[in-house]
Amino acid sequence: MYTLQMYQESAAALQAKLGGFAPEALLILGSGLGFLAEEIAEPIYVPYGEIPHMRTSNAPGHAGRFVAGTFEGKKVLAMQGRLHLYEGYSPEQTAYPVRVANLIGVNKLLLTCACGGVNTDYKVGDLILMTDYINFTHPGLLVGYAGQPFDLTGFDVRFFDMGEAFDRAYRALAHQAAREAAIPLGEGIYFYTTGPQYETPAEIRAIRTLGGDLVGMSAVHEVLMARRCGMRVVGFGLVTNMAAGVLDAPLTEEEVLREAKNAAPRFSALVRGTVRGL
Repeated sequence: MYTLQMYQESAAALQAKLGGFAPEALLILGSGLGFLAEEIAEPIYVPYGEIPHMRTSNAPGHAGRFVAGTFEGKKVLAMQGRLHLYEGYSPEQTAYPVRVANLIGVNKLLLTCACGGVNTDYKVGDLILMTDYINFTHPGLLVGYAGQPFDLTGFDVRFFDMGEAFDRAYRALAHQAAREAAIPLGEGIYFYTTGPQYETPAEIRAIRTLGGDLVGMSAVHEVLMARRCGMRVVGFGLVTNMAAGVLDAPLTEEEVLREAKNAAPRFSALVRGTVRGL
Protein backbone atom coordinates (compact mmCIF):
# COMPACT_ATOMS: atom_id res chain seq x y z
CA MET A 1 0.00 0.00 0.00
CA TYR A 2 1.24 3.44 -0.90
CA THR A 3 0.84 6.36 1.50
CA LEU A 4 0.47 10.01 0.62
CA GLN A 5 4.00 10.57 1.89
CA MET A 6 5.37 8.09 -0.63
CA TYR A 7 3.54 9.79 -3.50
CA GLN A 8 4.85 13.15 -2.31
CA GLU A 9 8.42 11.86 -2.13
CA SER A 10 8.17 10.58 -5.69
CA ALA A 11 6.67 13.86 -6.88
CA ALA A 12 9.42 15.87 -5.21
CA ALA A 13 12.10 13.71 -6.86
CA LEU A 14 10.51 14.06 -10.29
CA GLN A 15 10.06 17.80 -9.87
CA ALA A 16 13.72 18.17 -8.90
CA LYS A 17 14.84 16.35 -12.05
CA LEU A 18 12.62 18.56 -14.19
CA GLY A 19 14.08 21.71 -12.68
CA GLY A 20 11.71 24.61 -13.28
CA PHE A 21 9.73 22.80 -15.97
CA ALA A 22 6.03 22.50 -15.02
CA PRO A 23 4.03 20.15 -17.29
CA GLU A 24 0.27 20.53 -17.61
CA ALA A 25 -0.62 17.34 -19.48
CA LEU A 26 0.45 13.71 -19.12
CA LEU A 27 0.75 11.52 -22.23
CA ILE A 28 0.83 7.75 -21.67
CA LEU A 29 2.19 5.97 -24.72
CA GLY A 30 1.44 2.27 -25.11
CA SER A 31 3.02 -0.66 -26.93
CA GLY A 32 4.85 0.48 -30.05
CA LEU A 33 3.58 4.06 -29.64
CA GLY A 34 6.51 5.50 -27.71
CA PHE A 35 7.77 7.16 -30.90
CA LEU A 36 5.53 10.12 -30.04
CA ALA A 37 7.84 10.98 -27.15
CA GLU A 38 10.68 11.43 -29.64
CA GLU A 39 8.72 14.33 -31.15
CA ILE A 40 8.84 16.35 -27.92
CA ALA A 41 10.99 19.49 -28.17
CA GLU A 42 13.87 20.14 -25.73
CA PRO A 43 13.30 16.83 -23.96
CA ILE A 44 14.21 16.02 -20.38
CA TYR A 45 14.60 12.27 -19.83
CA VAL A 46 13.91 10.69 -16.45
CA PRO A 47 14.06 6.87 -16.21
CA TYR A 48 11.36 5.43 -13.97
CA GLY A 49 14.01 3.72 -11.86
CA GLU A 50 15.35 7.12 -10.73
CA ILE A 51 12.06 7.97 -9.00
CA PRO A 52 11.72 6.56 -5.46
CA HIS A 53 8.87 4.06 -4.90
CA MET A 54 8.16 3.79 -8.64
CA ARG A 55 8.46 0.53 -10.53
CA THR A 56 10.14 0.08 -13.90
CA SER A 57 8.63 -1.13 -17.16
CA ASN A 58 9.86 -4.32 -18.83
CA ALA A 59 7.20 -4.82 -21.50
CA PRO A 60 8.27 -4.97 -25.18
CA GLY A 61 8.15 -1.61 -26.91
CA HIS A 62 8.24 0.32 -23.61
CA ALA A 63 11.33 2.45 -22.94
CA GLY A 64 10.44 2.92 -19.29
CA ARG A 65 11.08 6.62 -18.81
CA PHE A 66 9.44 10.02 -18.51
CA VAL A 67 10.07 12.52 -21.30
CA ALA A 68 9.23 16.14 -20.46
CA GLY A 69 9.21 19.05 -22.88
CA THR A 70 7.11 21.07 -25.29
CA PHE A 71 4.70 19.37 -27.68
CA GLU A 72 2.40 21.38 -29.95
CA GLY A 73 2.88 24.45 -27.76
CA LYS A 74 1.94 22.59 -24.56
CA LYS A 75 4.18 21.63 -21.69
CA VAL A 76 3.85 17.88 -21.41
CA LEU A 77 5.15 14.94 -19.45
CA ALA A 78 5.12 11.76 -21.50
CA MET A 79 5.38 8.20 -20.24
CA GLN A 80 7.39 6.35 -22.85
CA GLY A 81 6.01 3.00 -21.80
CA ARG A 82 3.68 2.06 -18.96
CA LEU A 83 3.36 -0.56 -16.21
CA HIS A 84 1.07 -3.60 -16.47
CA LEU A 85 -0.47 -6.14 -14.15
CA TYR A 86 1.00 -8.91 -16.29
CA GLU A 87 4.47 -7.70 -15.28
CA GLY A 88 3.57 -8.61 -11.71
CA TYR A 89 2.46 -5.18 -10.56
CA SER A 90 -0.65 -4.30 -8.56
CA PRO A 91 -3.34 -1.95 -9.91
CA GLU A 92 -2.01 0.83 -7.67
CA GLN A 93 1.55 0.30 -8.88
CA THR A 94 0.48 0.54 -12.53
CA ALA A 95 -1.37 3.80 -11.83
CA TYR A 96 1.25 5.24 -9.49
CA PRO A 97 2.85 7.59 -12.08
CA VAL A 98 -0.51 9.24 -12.78
CA ARG A 99 -0.88 10.50 -9.26
CA VAL A 100 2.76 11.51 -9.08
CA ALA A 101 2.21 13.62 -12.20
CA ASN A 102 -0.92 15.13 -10.67
CA LEU A 103 1.03 16.15 -7.57
CA ILE A 104 3.44 18.21 -9.69
CA GLY A 105 0.53 20.08 -11.27
CA VAL A 106 -0.64 17.92 -14.19
CA ASN A 107 -4.42 17.99 -14.57
CA LYS A 108 -4.95 16.45 -18.03
CA LEU A 109 -4.31 12.93 -19.29
CA LEU A 110 -4.08 11.68 -22.87
CA LEU A 111 -3.47 7.96 -23.08
CA THR A 112 -2.90 5.61 -25.96
CA CYS A 113 -2.79 1.84 -26.22
CA ALA A 114 -2.49 -0.92 -28.75
CA CYS A 115 -5.74 -2.89 -28.84
CA GLY A 116 -7.40 -5.92 -30.32
CA GLY A 117 -10.40 -5.20 -32.50
CA VAL A 118 -13.49 -6.91 -31.09
CA ASN A 119 -15.98 -4.95 -33.16
CA THR A 120 -16.09 -6.67 -36.54
CA ASP A 121 -16.65 -3.33 -38.28
CA TYR A 122 -13.08 -2.41 -37.32
CA LYS A 123 -9.98 -3.30 -39.29
CA VAL A 124 -6.31 -3.39 -38.40
CA GLY A 125 -4.88 0.13 -38.39
CA ASP A 126 -8.08 1.86 -37.28
CA LEU A 127 -7.81 4.66 -34.72
CA ILE A 128 -10.56 4.52 -32.11
CA LEU A 129 -11.59 7.12 -29.55
CA MET A 130 -12.51 5.50 -26.25
CA THR A 131 -15.95 6.50 -25.00
CA ASP A 132 -16.07 4.24 -21.93
CA TYR A 133 -14.57 1.05 -20.55
CA ILE A 134 -15.54 -2.25 -18.94
CA ASN A 135 -13.45 -3.86 -16.20
CA PHE A 136 -14.75 -7.11 -14.74
CA THR A 137 -11.42 -8.89 -14.48
CA HIS A 138 -9.57 -7.28 -11.58
CA PRO A 139 -10.31 -5.15 -8.52
CA GLY A 140 -9.91 -1.42 -8.78
CA LEU A 141 -7.28 0.76 -7.17
CA LEU A 142 -8.86 1.25 -3.79
CA VAL A 143 -9.83 -2.28 -2.86
CA GLY A 144 -8.28 -3.20 0.46
CA TYR A 145 -6.60 -1.08 3.11
CA ALA A 146 -8.01 -3.44 5.77
CA GLY A 147 -6.95 -2.26 9.19
CA GLN A 148 -5.36 0.88 7.78
CA PRO A 149 -6.74 4.41 8.05
CA PHE A 150 -8.07 5.27 4.61
CA ASP A 151 -6.70 8.81 4.81
CA LEU A 152 -3.14 7.43 4.63
CA THR A 153 -3.71 7.47 0.88
CA GLY A 154 -4.39 11.19 0.91
CA PHE A 155 -7.94 10.79 -0.39
CA ASP A 156 -10.73 11.63 2.02
CA VAL A 157 -13.53 9.99 0.02
CA ARG A 158 -13.48 6.31 -0.95
CA PHE A 159 -16.49 6.21 -3.28
CA PHE A 160 -16.28 8.40 -6.35
CA ASP A 161 -18.23 8.82 -9.57
CA MET A 162 -17.08 7.30 -12.87
CA GLY A 163 -20.01 8.46 -14.97
CA GLU A 164 -17.68 10.23 -17.38
CA ALA A 165 -14.40 8.30 -17.46
CA PHE A 166 -13.42 9.95 -20.74
CA ASP A 167 -14.08 13.67 -20.90
CA ARG A 168 -16.91 14.62 -23.25
CA ALA A 169 -15.37 17.95 -24.31
CA TYR A 170 -12.00 16.32 -24.96
CA ARG A 171 -13.68 13.70 -27.13
CA ALA A 172 -15.14 16.52 -29.22
CA LEU A 173 -11.63 18.02 -29.51
CA ALA A 174 -10.30 14.68 -30.72
CA HIS A 175 -12.95 14.45 -33.44
CA GLN A 176 -12.17 18.00 -34.52
CA ALA A 177 -8.45 17.17 -34.70
CA ALA A 178 -9.24 14.08 -36.78
CA ARG A 179 -11.38 16.06 -39.21
CA GLU A 180 -8.72 18.74 -39.66
CA ALA A 181 -6.10 16.09 -40.38
CA ALA A 182 -8.49 14.08 -42.61
CA ILE A 183 -7.98 11.01 -40.42
CA PRO A 184 -10.86 8.57 -39.89
CA LEU A 185 -11.59 8.23 -36.17
CA GLY A 186 -14.05 5.71 -34.81
CA GLU A 187 -15.50 5.38 -31.33
CA GLY A 188 -15.69 2.40 -29.03
CA ILE A 189 -15.80 0.89 -25.57
CA TYR A 190 -12.57 -0.56 -24.23
CA PHE A 191 -12.65 -3.89 -22.41
CA TYR A 192 -9.81 -4.59 -20.00
CA THR A 193 -8.12 -7.95 -19.50
CA THR A 194 -4.99 -8.63 -17.49
CA GLY A 195 -3.01 -10.62 -20.09
CA PRO A 196 -0.31 -11.36 -20.97
CA GLN A 197 -1.98 -14.15 -22.94
CA TYR A 198 -4.29 -13.06 -25.71
CA GLU A 199 -7.97 -13.81 -25.24
CA THR A 200 -9.69 -16.96 -26.47
CA PRO A 201 -12.32 -16.76 -29.22
CA ALA A 202 -14.99 -17.62 -26.62
CA GLU A 203 -13.82 -14.76 -24.41
CA ILE A 204 -13.96 -12.38 -27.35
CA ARG A 205 -17.51 -13.46 -28.17
CA ALA A 206 -18.46 -12.78 -24.53
CA ILE A 207 -16.74 -9.38 -24.59
CA ARG A 208 -18.63 -8.46 -27.76
CA THR A 209 -21.92 -9.52 -26.19
CA LEU A 210 -21.18 -7.36 -23.14
CA GLY A 211 -20.59 -4.31 -25.34
CA GLY A 212 -16.82 -4.22 -25.75
CA ASP A 213 -15.41 -2.92 -29.04
CA LEU A 214 -11.72 -2.97 -28.15
CA VAL A 215 -9.74 -5.23 -25.86
CA GLY A 216 -6.44 -4.50 -24.16
CA MET A 217 -4.21 -5.11 -21.15
CA SER A 218 -3.76 -1.60 -19.75
CA ALA A 219 -5.32 1.88 -19.44
CA VAL A 220 -8.15 1.18 -16.97
CA HIS A 221 -6.27 1.68 -13.71
CA GLU A 222 -4.57 4.78 -15.10
CA VAL A 223 -7.98 6.24 -15.94
CA LEU A 224 -9.28 5.35 -12.48
CA MET A 225 -6.39 7.13 -10.80
CA ALA A 226 -6.71 10.16 -13.05
CA ARG A 227 -10.41 10.54 -12.35
CA ARG A 228 -9.74 9.93 -8.65
CA CYS A 229 -7.40 12.91 -8.79
CA GLY A 230 -9.91 15.06 -10.67
CA MET A 231 -7.98 14.95 -13.96
CA ARG A 232 -9.71 15.12 -17.33
CA VAL A 233 -9.00 12.18 -19.63
CA VAL A 234 -9.02 11.36 -23.33
CA GLY A 235 -8.02 7.92 -24.63
CA PHE A 236 -7.11 6.50 -28.04
CA GLY A 237 -6.85 2.89 -29.08
CA LEU A 238 -4.98 1.70 -32.15
CA VAL A 239 -6.33 -1.57 -33.56
CA THR A 240 -3.06 -3.45 -34.06
CA ASN A 241 -4.74 -6.83 -34.52
CA MET A 242 -8.22 -8.24 -34.83
CA ALA A 243 -9.18 -10.13 -31.67
CA ALA A 244 -9.12 -13.91 -31.42
CA GLY A 245 -11.69 -15.64 -33.60
CA VAL A 246 -12.36 -12.63 -35.85
CA LEU A 247 -9.75 -13.78 -38.37
CA ASP A 248 -8.38 -17.28 -38.80
CA ALA A 249 -4.83 -16.34 -37.78
CA PRO A 250 -2.73 -16.53 -34.58
CA LEU A 251 -2.03 -13.36 -32.61
CA THR A 252 1.57 -12.26 -32.12
CA GLU A 253 3.47 -9.53 -30.34
CA GLU A 254 5.37 -8.80 -33.55
CA GLU A 255 2.12 -7.95 -35.33
CA VAL A 256 1.19 -5.45 -32.62
CA LEU A 257 4.52 -3.61 -32.84
CA ARG A 258 4.54 -3.69 -36.66
CA GLU A 259 1.08 -2.20 -37.00
CA ALA A 260 1.88 0.49 -34.41
CA LYS A 261 4.85 1.49 -36.56
CA ASN A 262 2.72 1.53 -39.72
CA ALA A 263 0.18 3.84 -38.06
CA ALA A 264 2.81 6.27 -36.79
CA PRO A 265 2.10 9.20 -39.15
CA ARG A 266 -1.68 9.11 -38.62
CA PHE A 267 -1.43 8.53 -34.91
CA SER A 268 1.06 11.37 -34.51
CA ALA A 269 -1.19 13.79 -36.40
CA LEU A 270 -4.22 12.82 -34.30
CA VAL A 271 -2.41 13.17 -30.99
CA ARG A 272 -0.77 16.42 -32.03
CA GLY A 273 -4.09 17.95 -33.02
CA THR A 274 -5.76 16.85 -29.81
CA VAL A 275 -2.95 18.10 -27.59
CA ARG A 276 -3.14 21.53 -29.24
CA GLY A 277 -6.72 21.85 -28.00
CA LEU A 278 -6.24 20.59 -24.45
